[in-house]
Amino acid sequence: MLTFILPAVLVAALVLPLFAIYKKGNLTRRTVKRRMILNLCSFAVVCAAVLLVPMAAAAAPAETAAAAGNAQGMGFLAAALATGLSALGAGIAVAAAAPAAIGAFSEDPKAFGKSLIFVALGEGVAIYGLLISILILNKI
Repeated sequence: MLTFILPAVLVAALVLPLFAIYKKGNLTRRTVKRRMILNLCSFAVVCAAVLLVPMAAAAAPAETAAAAGNAQGMGFLAAALATGLSALGAGIAVAAAAPAAIGAFSEDPKAFGKSLIFVALGEGVAIYGLLISILILNKI
């Protein structure tokens, strides 16, 4: 139960200041910027703590099983990052290429094949990330 509650509390502590920023419309730009920097710094501290605490515990020579579990967790984290970031990049690429392709197709119907290639190249980035993720998971 604690393994769910503690991360949920940390995520809530990081997300709640963002709601305060977007809920109040009369904040100055300086206040919003200060709150965002504070939130990003607290997120970096939490990420560093999450990474460093298990590494310090795994530094003890008697706990080699914990180090193996830590390595497996890092592998899962790497696979998740490979998939997530490649999907994010593919979304950005398709968001830029698809409207341009639709505009080119509306002006000249013969340009459909050429414009479809650019959209497919953007989607290919997500497939490559998924492939890397599968390769990482096979090594774990």
